[in-house]
Amino acid sequence: MDEATRIHDYLPTSYADKSEEAYIRFLWDAFETNYNAEKYEFANLAFHLLYMSYVCFSVWQIRAARRADFDNAMVGFQREVENKLATAETPFKFFENLKESAIFRFIKLVGCSNEQVGEFSKFVKQRNRIAHPSGNVFFNSKENIDEQIEKVMTEIDNIQRHMTPVLHDCLQTFLLENADAEVWEYSLPEDQIDAALIHPYYFSHKDIDACLDFDISALDKHADAGPIRELFDIFKVGYPPDR
Repeated sequence: MDEATRIHDYLPTSYADKSEEAYIRFLWDAFETNYNAEKYEFANLAFHLLYMSYVCFSVWQIRAARRADFDNAMVGFQREVENKLATAETPFKFFENLKESAIFRFIKLVGCSNEQVGEFSKFVKQRNRIAHPSGNVFFNSKENIDEQIEKVMTEIDNIQRHMTPVLHDCLQTFLLENADAEVWEYSLPEDQIDAALIHPYYFSHKDIDACLDFDISALDKHADAGPIRELFDIFKVGYPPDR
């Protein structure tokens, strides 16, 4: 169970609306309840949906930071599907138009190999196998489910390591677009950071941790370098890695 709780660090700290947050909370409650009741098959199904939600949030960030690459990755999709993926208002809309395993083609945009993507997507095949009547219970012991959770978290760690450049791009876009406090929606920088960075990009604690290492000196030659650095410093103070 301790290994499973790590997934919270990879899930957003805020959501577009309360229904999304309630959905993630429901999945965790379903996992925890079934795990404690030794209904490990159902616990695995709930944990799988948490994993796929994490993948959705990552693809959302990729679309935001690498839009041209994202559009190119849709080559071969029907035009209607392309339009829906391009205009999806939330990460959860991606699955309305894609087979579950197809979402992983976008993970390749952060430098993952076909072999790695195969490792990421193998859990979909496993889930499909147990989601249909088979006469077998595949996860019938604590050892089985704990081993599966460890494997899932290993792949989440692997995806997250590849996401750092994308997250830095999201942060840089935020800093450049918000260098002028006169255009802020909110008067307090902390509120502006929440509204224009943490919330729209669905940042998790792990995402925030990765952004604390952003090389702000890369923007030293920008005309608004001073305000940009000040905003970044406020971000670092407001979102320390310890939690």
